[in-house]
Amino acid sequence: MNNYRLPLAPSLLAIALTLLALYSCSNNTAEYTKAENATDAGREFVRAALDGDYAKASFYLYKDSTNQLLFKQQQNDYNGFSKETKANYKESSIRPVGPREETDSTSIFRYYHSANPKDTTALRIVKHNGEWLVDLKSVIKL
Repeated sequence: MNNYRLPLAPSLLAIALTLLALYSCSNNTAEYTKAENATDAGREFVRAALDGDYAKASFYLYKDSTNQLLFKQQQNDYNGFSKETKANYKESSIRPVGPREETDSTSIFRYYHSANPKDTTALRIVKHNGEWLVDLKSVIKL
């Protein structure tokens, strides 16, 4: 009579690996904090983009088709930068510029970052469903 039994450890290992895979594939945005105001949304978005953390930047993005396209282009541009440029961006600081133009549902966040102080950018931040989000369409220069 053959008393062959399957070891328990491989099946537990398989379960653990499956759970780990499911956790890592989930879109875990719980680690990001909703912006309390327009300035927070702008600052968090810009910091994440400068750091190359596009998952976090996406959390603060107003998601419509145009913004998704612009965001993807921004991500592609960043991925094409040299390691030195990326390091400069990560080390840079964000400097707000001038007075804010703000209503109860929109704000203009003007800033430059210390890696490129001559380039001032204005981002429109919109309040959508109670959340402050970045609207990238404001950076399109016609």
